[in-house]
Amino acid sequence: MGRNAAAVLASIVGLVMVLTAFARPLEFLGTAVVDWFNVLAAIAFVLGGANLLKMNLLKISARDAGWGYSAVTVSVFLITIGVGLLKVGAHPDPLHPDVALSGDKEAVGGAFWWLYEYAMSPITSTLFALLAFYVASAAFRAFRAKNTAAILLLGTAFVVLLGRVYVGVLLTSWIPADNAWVSWLRLENLSGIIMGVFNNAGTRAMMIGIAIGIAATSLKILVGLDRSYLGSSD
Repeated sequence: MGRNAAAVLASIVGLVMVLTAFARPLEFLGTAVVDWFNVLAAIAFVLGGANLLKMNLLKISARDAGWGYSAVTVSVFLITIGVGLLKVGAHPDPLHPDVALSGDKEAVGGAFWWLYEYAMSPITSTLFALLAFYVASAAFRAFRAKNTAAILLLGTAFVVLLGRVYVGVLLTSWIPADNAWVSWLRLENLSGIIMGVFNNAGTRAMMIGIAIGIAATSLKILVGLDRSYLGSSD
């Protein structure tokens, strides 16, 4: 009974959102649904944070492998929440100077801003930098010229890569840039053509396929044929 009620509720909400996109008098219903979604999302964030604490604290108490990383995770999590809730270092709002917590926690110079600017941002940059090595390793294995398709992939990759760096631009700098008949042969221009024409064509085809898949899945959910979002019935 509970799963049926949840499926009916999901169908009603989905139909409301579809109708509000085409019927302007029903826009207020869409706004109400979005507000409820924001409330549920906030609750989900709280539950997610509580689950993160629970799982990592259990790992620390059991001294499982990697419990030190869990200790760092819990410490940073609690520090960030404390800094954000207490607005440490945030200046009071000019309109309410007597209210200590009226300032913006993300204002430049505050502790929350410092954590993001000097901790979160550098860590993210480091992870992306490490990802570049994994991509290079995968590309080395994938771009082996074993057949015609691999040769085309390898050649296209080299043209795009060389067209994005100074060395590639220098290699074809002898080709006149003001001659429309031959300027496209310059590596930077050829790279732009590949990314702007061929790559965009493939990307748009993929996006159209994804859109059709989303429409089909949404229709199955609306009519109650797909209830996988409700989890297992056990």
